[in-house]
Amino acid sequence: MAIRRIGLTGGIGSGKSTVASALAAEGALVVDTDAIARSLTDIGGAAMPAVRSEFGDGVIDSSGALDRQRMRALAFGDASARRRLEAILHPLIGIEAAAQAARSPERVTVFDVPLLAETSQWRQRCDRIVVVDCSEQTQVERVTRRSGWPADQVHRVIAQQAPRATRRAIADAIIHNDGLTLESLQAAVRSLWVLWMEGTCT
Repeated sequence: MAIRRIGLTGGIGSGKSTVASALAAEGALVVDTDAIARSLTDIGGAAMPAVRSEFGDGVIDSSGALDRQRMRALAFGDASARRRLEAILHPLIGIEAAAQAARSPERVTVFDVPLLAETSQWRQRCDRIVVVDCSEQTQVERVTRRSGWPADQVHRVIAQQAPRATRRAIADAIIHNDGLTLESLQAAVRSLWVLWMEGTCT
């Protein structure tokens, strides 16, 4: 079977974005659903009228965009709020992701989806799924180093995401990104790309 659509996922701090960049360097079209979500909730974004109607002006900043810090605090503190936000965003993200993929039908498309393990619709769209995996300790160290978040905040985010075992269970390939150099990680991506694109994986 020709592989045309690859799902890519991993927990916060796993190195998923670095793997996405490496896949792009191999020639894949990367559709970044986080970037789409940011666009939808920016000034004039297509999701903003529904977000304002659902959550009120308290989650809108002075420019008219989503106040991401307030929304993050609300969503992580209230599961029902998170589900309501996802009900607004996910259909719109799906539409835009499909539109981006359709613009370059000749290229292999990588759907970079943080919540791929939690949403069956994405798994059904993909021919193969790659999971970038690492220990929770590594996740916390990376996120605190790059973002300055306190460790307890990172742990709360991790707790809201799918467990590592759940992500690994849906994977056709797992890239173990603990202790790898950038060059080693890129080499692992290259090996997987060659394996799949040359049709040696059925």
